[in-house]
Amino acid sequence: MNRLLIKNGTVVRPQGCEPLDILAEDGVIVKIGKKLDAEGAEILDAAGLHVFPGLVDMHCHLREPGFEGKEEIRTGTAAAAKGGFTSVCCMPNTAPVNDNSSVTSFIKMRAEDAGFAKVYPIGAVSKGLMGKELAEMDQMRRFGAVAFSDDGCPVSSGVLMKNAMQYAAGMGMVVISHCEDLDLVDDGAMNEGLTASILGLRGNPTVAENSMIAREILLAEYLGVPVHIAHVSNGAGIQLIREAKARGVKVTCETCPHYFSLNDEACMGYNTLAKVNPPLRSEADRLAVIEGLRDGTIDAIATDHAPHGADAKNCEFDRAANGLIGFETAFALAVTHLVKPGQLTLERLCELMSANPARILSLPAGRLEAGAACDLTLADLEERWVFTEAEIESKSKNTPFLGAELTGRVRHTVAGGRILVRDAKVQKKEEA
Repeated sequence: MNRLLIKNGTVVRPQGCEPLDILAEDGVIVKIGKKLDAEGAEILDAAGLHVFPGLVDMHCHLREPGFEGKEEIRTGTAAAAKGGFTSVCCMPNTAPVNDNSSVTSFIKMRAEDAGFAKVYPIGAVSKGLMGKELAEMDQMRRFGAVAFSDDGCPVSSGVLMKNAMQYAAGMGMVVISHCEDLDLVDDGAMNEGLTASILGLRGNPTVAENSMIAREILLAEYLGVPVHIAHVSNGAGIQLIREAKARGVKVTCETCPHYFSLNDEACMGYNTLAKVNPPLRSEADRLAVIEGLRDGTIDAIATDHAPHGADAKNCEFDRAANGLIGFETAFALAVTHLVKPGQLTLERLCELMSANPARILSLPAGRLEAGAACDLTLADLEERWVFTEAEIESKSKNTPFLGAELTGRVRHTVAGGRILVRDAKVQKKEEA
């Protein structure tokens, strides 16, 4: 029997924070209490650390199969573990697309071989992400898909989205919508506003995002089924979701750390590392995202980890790829910009980065209690550190946060009772 005893830490759960020890046996938490002891157990001293349920990322890109030059499942899940994530859900825009059970099972197999964070594939809504015909949703579910999305390619057809939402709901699952009206985007390269005008770039207006948010809300309300809105970036879109929730619509949503940490001024100097989709919005929108996190309108913080090689960013702004890597900075950005300024409590952060993503996707994660998997994130909330390229475990380095001084650092990550990260260093598989 493998035993692990985490001692002297402060346990953080949605119901509160308390100094407690945690005993796990064979990867399962068996006891939580004060001054626990266990003969023969490995002891992990958590003095001065806060112990969270393992972080859950419900929206990331691992790139494999097909784009291994940007990221592999092995490197991506190692980066996720370093950032405190014990469970990640990867989007289907791979090559081939994850629109069938063969690709779904391949991703699961590769993740098990890697031995870092647990991987839950998200299957495509449509075959080839083409928006024409529903993918093999039930077959993907049988082989491990936990949700469906055409992320990166909005489902323009209302009837296809309607059918997908109904079909997913019938299986107890949810569609994650990438909300973007491409006609309204009209080749916009960044947020429509003053900064875009200064740079002479075509703007991408918030209405391009919000018109699709409104459609998904109306479909969910009409059908009486759930829908999840990906990477919400602006105040008007958040207000649409807030009002829908007040009416009882089964809508949930996520945002990403870059939307509460940065505004569109980060694109000044044609900084392609700050080019994302949806784009970084105005300062008013950034503050609206924080308010949505505060008042419960926004259910989850997801990374939208999107690795790209240097060539995809070292080019003209309007030609540069969208996306940034996010696993290794997400937790620290939340502590720095939300917890330390008093915008969020630790309990609320636990909901946003662990409990709620697991609940929305019905994952066996996000709980810190007896009988749950021993998935834990141990962090020093006072440690100040500078994020440098040498820190990065991901295969790609595309992030606007290089050189940023952050507060709050993941020191240890435990998944299934195995220590994947010790003292902020990723362990080799045989060491974990």
